[in-house]
Amino acid sequence: MKQLTQIGATTQEAISLALQKLGKTREQVDVEVLQEGKKGFFGFGARSAEVRVTVKEVQVPTIEGFSAESQVETQLNEPIVVDDVETLSSQVSEQPSEMEEIQQVVKAQDEDADASNPIEEAKDYLISIAEQLAIHDLEIVTTREGKYVLFQLKSEKAALLIGKRGQTLNSLQQLTQLVLNKSAKQFLMVKLDVENYRERRQVALELLADRMADKALRLNQRVAFEPMPSYERKIIHNQLANRLDLETYSEGTEPNRYLVIEPVKNN
Repeated sequence: MKQLTQIGATTQEAISLALQKLGKTREQVDVEVLQEGKKGFFGFGARSAEVRVTVKEVQVPTIEGFSAESQVETQLNEPIVVDDVETLSSQVSEQPSEMEEIQQVVKAQDEDADASNPIEEAKDYLISIAEQLAIHDLEIVTTREGKYVLFQLKSEKAALLIGKRGQTLNSLQQLTQLVLNKSAKQFLMVKLDVENYRERRQVALELLADRMADKALRLNQRVAFEPMPSYERKIIHNQLANRLDLETYSEGTEPNRYLVIEPVKNN
């Protein structure tokens, strides 16, 4: 009895991998699910699926004491006429070879892969996270330009998705990018936005940059911002890039890296 235990992200994936290794079709095996797959919450507690696939035994029928083996052996010992050869050839050509069966399994897997949509999978992931936060009215609109994918979220509980200074939103963006690139054919960059928070945050950071720059010049000393992600530090850098009377630079290590504004000293 030929048997194989296989692990996969989902039960269907584990079965497909086992069929490919065994070179069998779904009808030629018995499947026992040892463990169902689990996505987990925020990427934690995920669990792979595990199945045991057993090749079915082919029973050779015996009719009234006359076995099929003896019949085949007798026929092989008999001379074959031309008509018999043509009939035998047509029968053999009608039977799919083992290689053809493997190719059919691989083709079916390729079709399943093509049918999967990484962006839709990422949207489903976001919806599942929102439900864990008791958010049941989440609306998601996606826009893709080349390798960049924008997820625009809308909900009456938008504040829960944003978090303090956008920390929850930034974490969701990183997780969504991981989920999206798990099955994408090329690497994709994700931007997650809720109720145009990113645009409003950029305007606020640019105003803050100007105020802090004026403060540094007024006091004639360096001033430091609170820790913030790299893309927010970049907004401040860009806002003050054309100022010749001060310089900006970052200090510290992630996730506590922060930006500093310092007046330029004249010699």
